[in-house]
Amino acid sequence: MSQALTAYTLYTKNNGGRIIVFFLLFLLALYEFYKMGLTGYAAVCMAPVIVLIFYVALKFPMGLFWFLFFANYFVMGSMRYFSLPIPVTVIIELPQILLLMVILITSSTRPQDFSPKYGTPMLLAIGIWTTFLILQVFNQTCQLPVSYSSWLLNVNNYSFTFLFTYFIVTSFINRPERILKFLRLWAYFSILASFWAFRQKTFGWDATESAWLAAGGARTHIIGGAIRYFSFFTDAANFGCNMGSSAVAFYIAAITTQIKKDKLLFIIAALISTYGMFTSGTRSALFCFLVGVFLYIFLSKNIKIATIVTILGAAFVFFLAGTNIGNNNILIRRMRTAFDPNDKSKGARDINKETLRKYLKDAPFGLGFNIDEDRIPAFHKYKVVQQTPNDSTYVFFWQRTGIVGLCVYAGMNIIILLGGSFIVFFIVKNRRAKGVGAAFCCAFLGINAGGYANHIMLQFPNLMLFYGGMAIVYLLPSIEGKFEEYEQKLFEEQEERKRLKLEKKKASRV
Repeated sequence: MSQALTAYTLYTKNNGGRIIVFFLLFLLALYEFYKMGLTGYAAVCMAPVIVLIFYVALKFPMGLFWFLFFANYFVMGSMRYFSLPIPVTVIIELPQILLLMVILITSSTRPQDFSPKYGTPMLLAIGIWTTFLILQVFNQTCQLPVSYSSWLLNVNNYSFTFLFTYFIVTSFINRPERILKFLRLWAYFSILASFWAFRQKTFGWDATESAWLAAGGARTHIIGGAIRYFSFFTDAANFGCNMGSSAVAFYIAAITTQIKKDKLLFIIAALISTYGMFTSGTRSALFCFLVGVFLYIFLSKNIKIATIVTILGAAFVFFLAGTNIGNNNILIRRMRTAFDPNDKSKGARDINKETLRKYLKDAPFGLGFNIDEDRIPAFHKYKVVQQTPNDSTYVFFWQRTGIVGLCVYAGMNIIILLGGSFIVFFIVKNRRAKGVGAAFCCAFLGINAGGYANHIMLQFPNLMLFYGGMAIVYLLPSIEGKFEEYEQKLFEEQEERKRLKLEKKKASRV
């Protein structure tokens, strides 16, 4: 009995503070249950869980980042198959907030050469865009009551997300091994996405996909007998443009690495992503691919590579625009319509743009992000602007922020691309680092070409991949030396494995 009492006394002495804290939390939970019901009770009970999550974030920040990277790619596909108990944005935004808190808390202990770069043209461009959207709270184009909740939600979705991505990527993907892991995971995910489209094409839709098509998706995904496959992306346009832009990045990564395993992975990912691009039936995806390829001709500064890429690119365009080869394949036939100036869907988009141009000439700042758009009265002057299909990310911002906002948004992307291209062309000397930078720049231009024709640029998973990729480009000059060391280490390990394999082969012959 005395031994049990002694053990209890010792436990109380060592853990008394924790016992008191949990007892007080229990009393607070009971009080909140009495005052606010189950909601208040649940909020208090979640407090220790939140503390635990934050502790895990501090302890394993890279693990949390890779979870965010994984969730960013697969969250929309999983939404079709699972009914999540929380909004999809929480799955992405909660890790983002935790990682930003980790950055703030550990900023004083982080090595200086791995800290985020705060003076880059990319951050400046994003800052200008963010400031413009914040000022949209004063937009009175529609003369309707200001909805601060809508304004704040839109500012978060269309500008803060750029800032979050920039700071998170530059804070955590700031070492050569992490950058290459970023690219490799992207390649694996793209292979899986293309395989999912292959599964849809070969074996048909599953029950969930059939239900999605029946609910309205078929209108844009089964056109004139052509089926546009969408994998586990939001839609075929998003899937196709992502695959086209990703394929460019992987081709470039493959031809600029000396590491055979990486070369094999990236060439396989590039070829399979190209297949995925065709299965999407998204004609603008071709331009995502082509503009990326032709930008690389410029960035490579290599006459041999430029000549080969130009010949292959020209042959690819000639195959689609100048021949009828493969016309029995409905996907190739649909892709060919991208070069048809009389295509009906292109005409419909031109009509929509002309309608918007007519109304928005009197609204240089657009409808604004500070109103509830659905509450615009039926006979309001700008109701037709809200109802006109926007077709693309650029047209979407033209509607909401006018020609001024469109120029600011386009200017942001141009500055990001030009700054990144300048780094790749003039500053970075290491072949592998230059290749990685060129891959991200060409993919970024590609997704912008897709965003000109489709509303896909801010869809999952594009923001993290393409804007995150450009954030990495701005880090390359400060870590180029480490990139060279890491590449050399991988090359030496590869050569050592090759030597050992050769020795083993010789020994087996004796």
